[in-house]
Amino acid sequence: MAPWPYALAVAVIIALSVPPAFAHLEHLPHYNGMQRGVEDYVIHQALEPEYAGPGQLTAIMFSVQDYDGNDVRDVETMVEIYSSTGERVKAFPWTKHDIGDFTLYYTFPKAGNYQLIFSIANGPVNSNTVDPPRGTLLSTAGCNCERVVSNLNISATFGDIFTYTVLGAIFAPLVGIGSVLWISFRKKRSAGQLSDRSEIIKYAVMLSALGGGMVHFAVFSEHGSLRLEYPIFLITAGGMQVSYGIMYIMLTLTSGAGADPARYYRKTVGLNLFGMAGTAILVGLYTYSVIFPPPLSPTDQPEQLEVAGVVAKYVEVFLIGGITYLMRYEKKKLREQIPSKT
Repeated sequence: MAPWPYALAVAVIIALSVPPAFAHLEHLPHYNGMQRGVEDYVIHQALEPEYAGPGQLTAIMFSVQDYDGNDVRDVETMVEIYSSTGERVKAFPWTKHDIGDFTLYYTFPKAGNYQLIFSIANGPVNSNTVDPPRGTLLSTAGCNCERVVSNLNISATFGDIFTYTVLGAIFAPLVGIGSVLWISFRKKRSAGQLSDRSEIIKYAVMLSALGGGMVHFAVFSEHGSLRLEYPIFLITAGGMQVSYGIMYIMLTLTSGAGADPARYYRKTVGLNLFGMAGTAILVGLYTYSVIFPPPLSPTDQPEQLEVAGVVAKYVEVFLIGGITYLMRYEKKKLREQIPSKT
């Protein structure tokens, strides 16, 4: 039996068992972010841009929640930034916020490591003032507050290096697969096996499946701050699309001229039904989510149209059309081959 049903079952179990993501940030931070629990609160912090550089205006985003993921109101906070030498380079005074989601802005003067100290009041504090600098950053002596620390790294080049490394890790295998497909395509064309457009469409379907999967991999982190189930679903969807494309590639490359037509046809039917059903579900869910609030939505609002989402759906609609065409083509091809064997 094919392994994908087991993978899908595991993904569903994980999605149903994880708690909601508490953060209400614009993206799920992977770098220069924190999630800390203190007393009755969970404090989330992220930078925008995530890979902030020196001399660049940076948004420091906070989300203060309770342990059930609900907004807290009327919280009073103070934020300090210390350099690696222990010098305080910036302080935002005690400020009362109507809601726990708020953003501060700061331009880091130099590259290096910084410590961000987030203080939250649990009693009376001196509003609109700044506490004196401390040698022990998390000390609460003389303060009716709790403090947490987030370590930040400000670099002019790390973001580019990390981004290019990740892109290389994603696209290097695709280039390898594309090279194999191109070599196979040229061999079949030289052998006269590409006399009609059906084989060309087959190659386009393979690459479209891989491309659609890559789009889902690229956008999953943006949805992690809404619900943890969303990126799990997107990663699973991308994995299924890539799996479909790779399995089709393997089936195409391993089916020689002497292969049993009926057996090959049965394999293509099962594989194409898997690809079509999964892709149709993705298109249907996306269409639903931009018209109605999607399932488990914390905002109870439809999703906004985004370029990446629209591109992915165009690819998937083409994929459905291509799979439908290929299924009809394979059936016609089988009917032509069976009489020739008798």
